[in-house]
Amino acid sequence: MYGCELRSDGRKGGYRQFGYDGRDFITFDKETLTWTAAETEAEVSKRKLDPDLALNQYLKAYMEEECIEWLQRYLDYGKETLLRTEAPVVKVTRKADYDGLETLVCQVHGFYPKEIEANWVKDGEVWQEGTLRGLVAPNSDGTYYLLLIVQIDPEERERFRCRVEHDSLEKPLDVAWEKEPVNLGLIVGAILGVMAAILLVSGIIFFFIHSK
Repeated sequence: MYGCELRSDGRKGGYRQFGYDGRDFITFDKETLTWTAAETEAEVSKRKLDPDLALNQYLKAYMEEECIEWLQRYLDYGKETLLRTEAPVVKVTRKADYDGLETLVCQVHGFYPKEIEANWVKDGEVWQEGTLRGLVAPNSDGTYYLLLIVQIDPEERERFRCRVEHDSLEKPLDVAWEKEPVNLGLIVGAILGVMAAILLVSGIIFFFIHSK
C-alpha cells in the first residue's frame, strides 16, 4: 500500500508499506531511505532492502514527483463533483393522529454533498422523544433527501422546528410548520364556475319549456 500528499505549506508527504496476515510488516521511510520492520520476521526483508539505494531513491522520487502529479490530475478531473454543493429545500407538513396527537414530517431534499445534520428541536433544544429518522437516500439527479418525523401534542406545535445544517448553508435552517395560505382566486373562480353552470342549465331548461 502506498500514497502521497501535498501539504498546505508545500511539503510533500508519502508512504509505502506492506502487511502480512492482517498486520503491519515493513514500512519505507523516504526521508532516511530506509525500511522499518514492524515484525521480527521482517528483519530479513529490511536487510535486503536497505542497501538497495537505487530502489529507495526511486521510491522517494516517485512519492514526491510522479505520485503528486497524478494526485493533482485526479483532483482536477473531479473538481466539479468534489466542489459541488446544493442547498437543501426544507418543508414541514402535519397530519392528525387518532389518539389526539399529531405527526410532523420534515422533508429535506435536493442537497449535496450527502453529509447533513438534521434534528427536531423544541424551544431551541434537540428533541429525541417520539422521533423517527429515515436514511439519507439518493435522488435521480445525484442529490439526496431525508425525512424526519416526530409525534407531538398539537398544543405544542409552535414550539417545534426542523433544524438543518449543511455545507451549502451559511447558517442553520430552522423551519416550522406553516398553514397553507388560502387561494382566494381559486375559490372565487370555482364559485363563478358553479354559478355559470347553474345559469347555463337554467337557460337550457327555460328554452325547452318555451319552445314547446
